[in-house]
Amino acid sequence: MNENEITRPTVMEISIDNFRYNIEQIKKRLSSNTTIMPIIKANAYGTYINTRLEVINEFEIVGVATVDEGVQIRKLGYKKDIFILNQPAISEINKIVENDLVIGLSSSHFLREIQRQNKSIRVHLEIETGMGRTGISIEHIASFLDEIQKTNHLKVEGIYTHLSSPDMDDSYTKQQLQLFQKAVEKIKQRINDVKYIHASASNAIINYPEAQYNLVRPGMILYGYESAEGIQEKITLKPVAKLKSKITLLKTVEKGTSISYGRSFMTARESKIATVPIGYADGFRRTLSNNGYVVIRGHKVPIVGKVCMDGFMADVTDLDKVEVGDDVWIWDNEHITLDEVAHKCNTINYEIISTISNRVPRIFVSLHQMGK
Repeated sequence: MNENEITRPTVMEISIDNFRYNIEQIKKRLSSNTTIMPIIKANAYGTYINTRLEVINEFEIVGVATVDEGVQIRKLGYKKDIFILNQPAISEINKIVENDLVIGLSSSHFLREIQRQNKSIRVHLEIETGMGRTGISIEHIASFLDEIQKTNHLKVEGIYTHLSSPDMDDSYTKQQLQLFQKAVEKIKQRINDVKYIHASASNAIINYPEAQYNLVRPGMILYGYESAEGIQEKITLKPVAKLKSKITLLKTVEKGTSISYGRSFMTARESKIATVPIGYADGFRRTLSNNGYVVIRGHKVPIVGKVCMDGFMADVTDLDKVEVGDDVWIWDNEHITLDEVAHKCNTINYEIISTISNRVPRIFVSLHQMGK
């Protein structure tokens, strides 16, 4: 939807300026020969920056999670490399070829199907170093390479791994990195023209500069939020997103009035209640029922009653002045942060921001517009 056509009062404001600022902060930590592959999966962690061709065109390669996400970026007009982080399904081979996608490969079954179909595909070999998810185990590398070299249709352009705990377990991370280095050396003995080697996502970029190799995969820190507790103490970031709605209805109710479904909240006094049109179908968690706050006119006010599918209620009795049309900030990165919302919902900031639904329009704003 064109931003000029947006009428819904619930929106997510996105700052491209802050995104670019975060990129520059990351670059300061990298050597000159290290490529940044921004991870723009899940609609760029819910920010929809993946839809801004002028932004992603600044990168030689971008990373997504699924083949369909890659196809979406290709249809947008992005002509450079698109890397699929996760092992695709066999049913997606034709899409991969037709859209010239680069894939992560760790499945012998998938490899054999590529050979059977004689499809030309570029791949990065994923090495299992301790994530316990996907990847080629080091003892199977030789036989996997034997299979690869039976076909002329497959080009190995990268080697990578996923680190499970670079924010919290130093010894385990170093063990993973040592295993990965052994795998890299084994593969390079057989394939001497590997373009990219990568192991570092957000936490490893910050905590393990020695592990950057020649490509890194920043995710959450691109968007200005902590990928783990304490990251903001090590790198200066600017949040790119603010989530807000507006008051669409105000009413004064008597003491003892029940609010919303299930009568889980009863007013203890005559109260002024605001209705706000964002609910759990938008990604505003039902967990926040009687359990959270929003910001109106610079003050925190409590969420009262059960969060509904399309809206919730807030108690604005203590505000000196409040009107229909006032902004309601779900997080504004100042009075309420994304991390505070996540804590109230007993989850992580990744889950909150990436699950704001497509019912919520994204508006791209300049710095001087943010928060107005």
